[in-house]
Amino acid sequence: MPPQKRTKKIAKPVEPSDDSPLPASSAAAVAAAGGKRVLLVDDDQEIVESMKTVLESKGYEILVARDGNQGLVLAEQENPDLVVLDMMMPKRSGFLVLERLRRSRPVPLRVIMITANEGSRHKAYAEMLGVDDYIRKPFAMDRLLDSVQRLLS
Repeated sequence: MPPQKRTKKIAKPVEPSDDSPLPASSAAAVAAAGGKRVLLVDDDQEIVESMKTVLESKGYEILVARDGNQGLVLAEQENPDLVVLDMMMPKRSGFLVLERLRRSRPVPLRVIMITANEGSRHKAYAEMLGVDDYIRKPFAMDRLLDSVQRLLS
């Protein structure tokens, strides 16, 4: 008798309708976050997905840009409450994005810069440009979450 073929069943996620209530834990997270919007600007898919998952679980609305140019466009169009900005990206570095955000907005956006760069000169320059927090990669998601909550409270 030939071996039976196993077929993998893939469950299709169920999308809640707009009028369906959120589970109590999700509703509490959204209320705690106050509907705040966070723009993640990073070209590293893994890091973006990790940050997105953690921040969404706390009720933040997440916007994602994959390079500095896209980040600037989304920051202008969507007016997020906070930007988490990678330093090294294609098309426009995090420094150039930060400089532009600081020059073009009458009320500065809150910005957390993340980087794998170990140099203290980069941190000093980011601070000179007015970055609100500076986090070196790799970092614990709790470190990011603490910073986001502190800056948006």
